[in-house]
Amino acid sequence: MFPVPDSLRKGERIFRGIPVSSGVCRGRILVLRRIRPNIEIRKLHQDEVPAEIGRLEQALVQTRHQILEVQRRVSQAMGAEEGNIFEAHLLVLEDRTLIDEVIRVIKDQKVNAENAFHTVAERYASTLAAIEDDYLRERAADMRDVTNRVLNNILGVEPEVDLRHLKEPCIIVSHDLTPSNTAQLDKQNVLGFATDVGSRTSHTAIMARSLRIPAVVGLQNGSEEIESGDYALLDGFNGVVIINPTDQSLYEYGQLLRKQVTLQERLRDVQDKPAITLDGHRLLLSANIETAADTAEVKNNGADGVGLFRTEYLFINRGRPPGEEQQYEAYREAAAALSPMPVVIRTLDLGGDKFMAHNPIPQEMNPFLGWRAIRFCLQERDMFREQLRAILRASAEGNVKMMYPMVSGLDELNQANALVEEYKAELRAENIPFDENLEIGVMIETPSAVIVADSLAKRLKFFSIGTNDLIQYSLAVDRMNEKIAHLYEPTHPAIVRLIKATVNAAHQHQIPVSVCGEMAGDPVLTPLLLGLGIDELSAAPAVVPSIKFIIRRLKLSEAQALAEFALSCESASEILGRCQELAREIAPDLFEAKEEYGGTPPPAS
Repeated sequence: MFPVPDSLRKGERIFRGIPVSSGVCRGRILVLRRIRPNIEIRKLHQDEVPAEIGRLEQALVQTRHQILEVQRRVSQAMGAEEGNIFEAHLLVLEDRTLIDEVIRVIKDQKVNAENAFHTVAERYASTLAAIEDDYLRERAADMRDVTNRVLNNILGVEPEVDLRHLKEPCIIVSHDLTPSNTAQLDKQNVLGFATDVGSRTSHTAIMARSLRIPAVVGLQNGSEEIESGDYALLDGFNGVVIINPTDQSLYEYGQLLRKQVTLQERLRDVQDKPAITLDGHRLLLSANIETAADTAEVKNNGADGVGLFRTEYLFINRGRPPGEEQQYEAYREAAAALSPMPVVIRTLDLGGDKFMAHNPIPQEMNPFLGWRAIRFCLQERDMFREQLRAILRASAEGNVKMMYPMVSGLDELNQANALVEEYKAELRAENIPFDENLEIGVMIETPSAVIVADSLAKRLKFFSIGTNDLIQYSLAVDRMNEKIAHLYEPTHPAIVRLIKATVNAAHQHQIPVSVCGEMAGDPVLTPLLLGLGIDELSAAPAVVPSIKFIIRRLKLSEAQALAEFALSCESASEILGRCQELAREIAPDLFEAKEEYGGTPPPAS
């Protein structure tokens, strides 16, 4: 038990968020309040415009030097992978679309540089922040980090936060911590941190894991309600911050911590073992990635390769699309890092909630039903050609596969495959090597794709079910709409039967089926998917050990009995209840923390 002086007792309060870096720490809080640069508008005379553009350009150069210095320090202290996080920051400074728009505003509206830069950059960041995808929302945080640096340099003021010279150990609480702030953390004096915003995909979270500092994000309004000097316990396993914990809470957390440490050890124990059931059935367990740098996490968490390389993240938040050569290097780097394990590269899935700054898609009434994914690519032939050629060239590594997103019928598949054959012929003529036998698959994400799965399977080497979109389109549910979010049910009988129909069509033609949506990353649903005949699961690297843990304690016969029940059941809640019952029966340790503290099973550290 951790003793706490009575003078600190003010009544226990609990704040819940998202765990992003495991561990438990306790100590006094230091709250960092948000201080925004004071951006005033100042009208210019025509003869002042050139000097104002000069102020902007000087600040951009100064900011670039600062970021390069931060990158150098981070690379030395934490490694090249963490240093590469700041490449996204440098890209913002090199984004000619952004910079040219700021210069245009200065010239046309005759306003000061800081006002023009703030207006344009915030418009970009707000667009990213409104997107459903966590990864893209976090790129808005990167952009605002750079924006604040540029504004401070234009204004000639020092940054308000300096975490390099803390006088005593503390737990940092803030609305947000930018990657630049996190890079300054004095590990000797920062015990852990918690923020109001953020997700597991944020660069700040990635750096916290590299520093091995317990961290929680997504507290919403914690920085407004927590005071500096409060005594706290921060739980990075389950995403909980307890202010003024009682003796009972401290005792219980001591017990919980011992259980969590034991579970972490057990997860690490299975990390490098195969995902094989107790009765000998082998399942491929892969990981989803956004960049080639993520391959280190794939290996560290014991995945069997990459089941989904989301290539759209190479295109977003930059001034111009990456060319064929840039894409080739990214795809080749990922394939080479994981060889001989397979790397499945998904072609561009833009549209819906993912857009490019340099080529914004026209506003649509129903963007998820509009110009997106394969539909976008088949019309934007020049862009699609560069990507397909890059993937084909990377396939020379020997472990690359490719799949198309959002295919709704045979016509789209035939069009895309015809382009692949055309670009293969180009590469042959240029004597550029590629894998002549590159395996091609499609994402099954629409009811129509399930209905014609038999026709698709005859022409493909694999299916990958994108459960997020399949659920959304099948149940007509926008899960971001709080009024109907409760209708988004992965265990809805219709979804269970659609998955089974897809598996049946694939296996009839001897091709495998994977699941790469959120269902694949939920240990509770692992037995159901296994019982339905899924051959591969692909999830975020951090949850791979938890999925493997439950597979290795499960019998295929138990999973098949569960699936049989689900296929005959008419109630989503009953199916979910049976899934939870089986999962807790075979792997109680994995769900103990969730039952006691409302958290989620922790990823392996």
